Amino acid sequence: MKEDKEEDVVEIKKAMATGGGKDSSGALSSVPPILCYCIASILMTVVNKYVVSGQQFNMNFLLLCIQSSVSVLCVITVKRIGLITFRDFDKRDAKMWFPISFLLVSVIYTGSKSLQYLSIPVYTIFKNLTIILIAYGEVIWFGGRVTGLTLVSFLFMVLSSIIAAWADISDALAAGDPAVAESVGALATMKGVVTSLNVGYFWMFVNCATSATYVLSMRKRIKATGFSDWDTMYYNNLLSIPVLAVFSLLAESWGSENLDRNFPQETRNFLLFAIAFSGAAAVGISYTTAWCIRATSSTTYSMVGALNKLPVAASGMIFFDDPVTFGSVSAVGVGFFAGLVYAVAKNNQKKAETAVQQGIIPMTRKA
Repeated sequence: MKEDKEEDVVEIKKAMATGGGKDSSGALSSVPPILCYCIASILMTVVNKYVVSGQQFNMNFLLLCIQSSVSVLCVITVKRIGLITFRDFDKRDAKMWFPISFLLVSVIYTGSKSLQYLSIPVYTIFKNLTIILIAYGEVIWFGGRVTGLTLVSFLFMVLSSIIAAWADISDALAAGDPAVAESVGALATMKGVVTSLNVGYFWMFVNCATSATYVLSMRKRIKATGFSDWDTMYYNNLLSIPVLAVFSLLAESWGSENLDRNFPQETRNFLLFAIAFSGAAAVGISYTTAWCIRATSSTTYSMVGALNKLPVAASGMIFFDDPVTFGSVSAVGVGFFAGLVYAVAKNNQKKAETAVQQGIIPMTRKA
């Protein structure tokens, strides 16, 4: 697996044509990959929010099927050009990987459903809870360790989520304040808004649970298959297409009336373009992630992930008129700080483990 990853990194390095060599390892050479990673992740979130934010949109499986199809086409095209490499389709590998792909479908579907009901800042903040679940899952199944500083970051993550939920519900209640809205109809509207938020939080918590399960299960399966990053992306998207197509046909209405509601005539072409673009953006995130790690380090990448929460949350406030209140800004700020603390904690943990390993190696040589 390590050799495959190194091969992919070499291909990406060649494709990016950054000039190679040791001279390109300075601070300035780190700026383009970091910017590209941030732009790709922001675009992915904003476009997905735009697609599912329609009041009557209910064809999430079709949306995800189109996105996965576009991702597979993009990856195959880039492979044929010669920029990346990954293994050809193999039935045995597909059979082993299918449960992981099914889990990924669950992750993406629950994520799109939560985005449909929640604002981008709230969605971004609550995704931090996945980190906690993954960390303790690694403790149980892989003998991982949670340090004191990591635990502090977890507490801040939980705090940011509580603040975000409080601000979100307060805004919903304010929108239907009985002192302002005296009619029964307005109260019914307020009840509907709060109910919608409850549905959004339900999907958000399910998304966190399925995301953690997916990551932990994929870690075990990668060891068995020896997949590289691009192998993983190719099989994930390819195997999810038939699952998504079947669920769409069984669970979603394909009548002309429902299709017109989901894809209105006046915005249909742009909407389909946005869906296709988001599928390509998924490839872009994988590409820029590998580039970012190569040009900087895994620690810098984790720090960038923490810093990226601010522009992602701000994009929701700019493009979707998400409320800019003391509560929402505080939640984003605490979540941002929690991400930084977590990145520092992981960096310190990695340094400590490396020091221990370096202390053991000389002893074994002397023996």
